[in-house]
Amino acid sequence: MKKSKSKLEAEKQINDFFNNIKEKSLKDVKKIKRLAMSYKIKLGEKRKLFCKKCLMPYKNPKIRIKNKTKIVICENCKSISRWNIQN
Repeated sequence: MKKSKSKLEAEKQINDFFNNIKEKSLKDVKKIKRLAMSYKIKLGEKRKLFCKKCLMPYKNPKIRIKNKTKIVICENCKSISRWNIQN
């Protein structure tokens, strides 16, 4: 992955990456996170598409909803991520 020339090009590259994240690997996610950090681009909702512990994209995670909280269990490392569901 070559270094982008501008912040807009970096944002476009990040959006293209997250359009087909299911086929990506751990190294690809690390590169995109590093790119976003170097250009100070917030991932926002996109960070919920991969495990924050092992950085593998979610392919078939266990998802539970309880008391306005979404619980996602990674199929790779079994770590638990919890997010509040906002109305």
